[in-house]
Amino acid sequence: MATEEAIVTKIESTTTAWVKTTKSGACKSCSARNSCHSHEDGKEMEVEAINHAGAQVGQKVVLSFDTSPLLKATFLLYVFPIITMIIGAFVGQKLAPNFSFNPSIISAIFGFLFFGLTFLFVRSKGNKLAQREEYRPKIIRVIGQS
Repeated sequence: MATEEAIVTKIESTTTAWVKTTKSGACKSCSARNSCHSHEDGKEMEVEAINHAGAQVGQKVVLSFDTSPLLKATFLLYVFPIITMIIGAFVGQKLAPNFSFNPSIISAIFGFLFFGLTFLFVRSKGNKLAQREEYRPKIIRVIGQS
């Protein structure tokens, strides 16, 4: 379980709050990164978090991120498209003789076609996963006033 320190900037409801934190390397692979809002300098960002600790505006808090869903999202984002591209190239290679085309060209076309379709799938799936609670950061404790 990964943790980050943040400051509560706004209370959205009784269960969610907006927090400001400094970007880290974990942000790049986070499935909820589209719901974050970077500030002018690009180093600080605001993210909506589940407020389990009952934190209030101005308090310094600890955010928690489950790493298991993060690993699943990383696989979906990086490994799955490459696998489908290879499968597409293999399918193109096998189908080329049936259409009397150059196997290399058909292999490349099918590889990129599968990659493009996978990109659309990953984008759709990522947006759905970002709404699930296990993919969202949680405020687990208050550590003081900022």
